[in-house]
Amino acid sequence: MGTLRMSAPTAHRQSTSRVKVLPRDETREHLLAIADILAKVMDTTVKIPGTSWYVGLDPVLGLIPGIGDVIANLIGTIILGLATRLQLPRIVIARMSLNLLINGTVGAVPIFGDLFSVWFRSHARNAALLREAAMQPDRETHADWFYVGGIIGGTVALLLVMIACMVWVVYKLWSMVTGG
Repeated sequence: MGTLRMSAPTAHRQSTSRVKVLPRDETREHLLAIADILAKVMDTTVKIPGTSWYVGLDPVLGLIPGIGDVIANLIGTIILGLATRLQLPRIVIARMSLNLLINGTVGAVPIFGDLFSVWFRSHARNAALLREAAMQPDRETHADWFYVGGIIGGTVALLLVMIACMVWVVYKLWSMVTGG
């Protein structure tokens, strides 16, 4: 019977070619809808009466000492999982990860971190990045890499300032306790 045989170079070319295949449109739209719903629940579920501000589950979870911000960020990683399922560019996933890192880092500061979460809305930012990149999958640019580098630098600087403040507070408390 007639079997189709490929020459070795043709088979090799097919196996090593990098083809970006997006999921069917209905699947992509379903995943984008999940991201939008999750972002709304985490960031903008309830309007604060008398203001134009909305709060979601993220700042509420942040009120739980120690573990609240971790839970909020774990929930936020679902959007990252959707991004990998949609085969988004790595730079977009890096930006989304940095949004979660910033929210988690600043969110660890009592009260201020929760107010920051209300303003920053990392989940809504990530859902917007996801939607934008899913519609234009080959979006990696030098500006994206510059943005990520700036965010990493800013995050490291913020962490160093927070550590310095904590060391200073501990030093002052120790000085008060020891009378020195």
